[in-house]
Amino acid sequence: MELSVYNIKGEDTGRKITLDDAIFAIEPNDHAIYLDVKQFLANQRQGTHKSKERSEISGSTRKLIRQKGGGGARRGDINSPVLVGGGRVFGPTPRDYGFKLNKKVKALARRSALTYKAQKQEIVVVENFELAAPKTKDFVALSKALQVADKKALFVVEALSDNLVLSSRNLRTARVMNAFQLNTYSVLDCKKLILTEAAVAVINEQFKA
Repeated sequence: MELSVYNIKGEDTGRKITLDDAIFAIEPNDHAIYLDVKQFLANQRQGTHKSKERSEISGSTRKLIRQKGGGGARRGDINSPVLVGGGRVFGPTPRDYGFKLNKKVKALARRSALTYKAQKQEIVVVENFELAAPKTKDFVALSKALQVADKKALFVVEALSDNLVLSSRNLRTARVMNAFQLNTYSVLDCKKLILTEAAVAVINEQFKA
């Protein structure tokens, strides 16, 4: 498929760029998307949660009441989970939530996500640009020119620059990303996907089946 290329002023340059149909026009696989997003979110979890079990509570191990005849549970010492301040039964322990996902499945998920964006006409291609200084107002002006200032937008470039990162980091609705790091979750988490010409070339080359 072909899309028009715009400049940083939001004007149509009259040029067209080809998006590889093997990436932007496939039969989407929703289950692959689900697995890739699930893995991405799982990898964001720190997994440092922890509660103390009975053996880790600081307290006397003296038996509080006799074993039988009290009319209640055999709760043992003061560290018992049935008492206030006691240990917790089957509480959370530190763990890694990450899991393995085959590279082909991840690649299929990325292509499926990009296909959905193309089908919904939520992809905008802009010519390669570079900000002269780290100024948020320059990035806002760019967003307004491309008519994405009021939308959650993901700008994908070939290589991140300090000026681009610093100019966009204060904006809640904008995010910039290296084309080599493009992932399924980030694609689906935006309303508009802004690709530079160089980024399109990288995606066409890297995300082929």
